[in-house]
Amino acid sequence: MDTEAAAGGGWSRRRFIGVGAGAAAVVVVPSPAAPPPSAARAADPRRPPGDRSAGPRPLYVGTYTSAPGGGTGIGLASYDPESGAITGSGTLTGVPDPSYLAVHPDGRTLYAVDERQDGGVTAVRLADRRILGTRSTGGAGPCHLSVHPCGRWLLSANYGSGSVAVHPIAASGALGERTDLVTHTSPAPGPGQEGPHAHQFTTAPDGRHLLAVDLGTDTVYTYRLDTAKGTLTETGQAHTRPGAGPRHLTFHPSGRHAYLANEVDDTIAVCAYDPSSGRLTIGAPQSTGSSGDITNYPAQILVTGDGRYAFLANRGHNSLARYAVEAEGSRLRLLGTVPVGGDFPRQIAFSPDGRLLFAANQRSGTVTVFHVDTDRGELRLAGEPFASPVAVCALPL
Repeated sequence: MDTEAAAGGGWSRRRFIGVGAGAAAVVVVPSPAAPPPSAARAADPRRPPGDRSAGPRPLYVGTYTSAPGGGTGIGLASYDPESGAITGSGTLTGVPDPSYLAVHPDGRTLYAVDERQDGGVTAVRLADRRILGTRSTGGAGPCHLSVHPCGRWLLSANYGSGSVAVHPIAASGALGERTDLVTHTSPAPGPGQEGPHAHQFTTAPDGRHLLAVDLGTDTVYTYRLDTAKGTLTETGQAHTRPGAGPRHLTFHPSGRHAYLANEVDDTIAVCAYDPSSGRLTIGAPQSTGSSGDITNYPAQILVTGDGRYAFLANRGHNSLARYAVEAEGSRLRLLGTVPVGGDFPRQIAFSPDGRLLFAANQRSGTVTVFHVDTDRGELRLAGEPFASPVAVCALPL
């Protein structure tokens, strides 16, 4: 069963339209939202994620260029860090199906997946928004990427072919040829799945282990990365219950626990993590806060910087579930849900200071913003939604 095909309005990760990676261009479009008072000057794209100086901050929005009603590239915008209001400033074209975005730790280079049958990853220099090139991921439909904390390696997950890839990052931020590609061949696909579907590839807080979440095999794989060669060695597997369909994993700041969103069976789970071995132990499934009469696909979970609260995006229920994090990260207590203010929240992200939460709503083509009360774990909608075609990823810097 392809849950996103069933839920995504007739198109899915496995329906690709060939789009060539042409020359980069910035196309200015009218902003669908009123500019905030502090947006008189444009956000500087070179400002690194940790820079908290006053004034508008950059926001990048991922989309599907091959989807009906989709965008034409990476959406360019800025947001007011106080009010949360978003102002559009154009589109960076020349990147096909940039459905997931990540930034280098130094804040100078943006990376995007090219979620096509012939998958790729693209680097963009933020100082002048110049495309530095695209490299093949060696698989189909890459849907997630992240940068290793050392800044030398890009990690990507190929959903369609169930594989994970590693690319070297040059001092300029450009990508080199792939150094490794591993396909998940064991265990066998879970109920209703025809093969492996790698959905996330990320680094554990200890920096020594990489975790790959595979929806198709109901497994989270642990790897060690040779940081000199860029090669992977599998060191362990953690299995959900059959048919859970794990999608996204987020760590507690302590590095001893993680939280796993299971897309297919509409649950989340608390996981214990051993930093010395990289071993992940998946706990019992818990409620996402969705009502039983609505088909729901949890997408992504975030944890506040102080580790006290967690928020889960629910596609279908169209809500953000709120959790209190208890017992030093080993327990989640559902506090309730908040309407997301859009349709099908595919991805959520905090602003660098953790005071704002951005939700990319795929079906409504909007990005909604919330003020985060870190004392009480509450969310308050910050103004009107920002219109952006088939918004599937929002990256605030």
